[in-house]
Amino acid sequence: FLKNHLKRLLIGMVFLISFLIFDYRTLKQLAPFLIISSLFLLIITKSIYLLNGYSWYKPARWLSLGSFSFQTSDLARFSVIIFMAYYADRKRDQLHEFQLGLAPAFGILGVIMTLIIIQPDYSTALMIGLIGGAILFIGGAKISQLCLTASGALLILIPVLLSREYRWQRILSFLGLGDNPDVGYQANQSLISLGNGGVFGVGLGSSIEKNHFLPTPHTDFIFAIIGEELGFSFLLILLVLYVILFTRIFTFYKRTLNISQFSSNIILSIFLLIIMQTTIHVLVNIGLFPTKGMGLPFISYGGTNLLLMFTYIGILIRIQIENKQNYSQAVQNN
Repeated sequence: FLKNHLKRLLIGMVFLISFLIFDYRTLKQLAPFLIISSLFLLIITKSIYLLNGYSWYKPARWLSLGSFSFQTSDLARFSVIIFMAYYADRKRDQLHEFQLGLAPAFGILGVIMTLIIIQPDYSTALMIGLIGGAILFIGGAKISQLCLTASGALLILIPVLLSREYRWQRILSFLGLGDNPDVGYQANQSLISLGNGGVFGVGLGSSIEKNHFLPTPHTDFIFAIIGEELGFSFLLILLVLYVILFTRIFTFYKRTLNISQFSSNIILSIFLLIIMQTTIHVLVNIGLFPTKGMGLPFISYGGTNLLLMFTYIGILIRIQIENKQNYSQAVQNN
């Protein structure tokens, strides 16, 4: 795990540097291509599992190309971020009209979310919907139309959520109403792990829970393992670092609002993505949210998500460099 993670960190740095060189405005031209490619990859991913004889309910989230595999829903999130930023910028004068502005955007979001839900990856689909809705709202869409569309979507999404027994069993377990002890096993073991760590932890590499007691300790429950080995004091430092990151990105977003709507839309989307993923992961690990398969940004084991996180940071820094250059030129002209 460590060797593979270090390799991915190095590749992630290559991605970051590449997007520092890459002109982010080119993403405007690539946005339609990216969204179409994501639709194709999501369809192919599910189709391959079905053609190989797996059940419709078998998780189908990874697409393998030889020894290389990647999670297509993560690529779909990246595509949605770029496309919605492009769409809101292009249709800024029509977003207040439902048929010409909102309907096409919601249609694309709906198809993407549906293809991700049937993988199944319900949490990622909801995250994409929230990010898309936020960008449309900032772009000028009427809140009444957004609320009406969201209400209609919930009438479909809630029955879908409750259609699978394991989903509503997780919700009941979280509320303390479940009678199946196996459903709440991960959450209980996560709390035991945090309790073992105390204030200063049991020592780096000395976790007990990661030895086949707490499932997926390297991905969905890495926060609990960090707490067990390094303690509550280190978790506080880690959370402060995340808060600093969130604050810097949001401050950068406010400075970009009057410069470029496309770039400000991208910044807001990345901000929402990272803060939602981090918040859900932490809340699940401390027992304040139903169990979801959500990794901790920049830390959890997983190649696709890690590389995309470095890509997002590269795009942010590139936009910041461009804005500083534009600001300096404006000052010189004045």
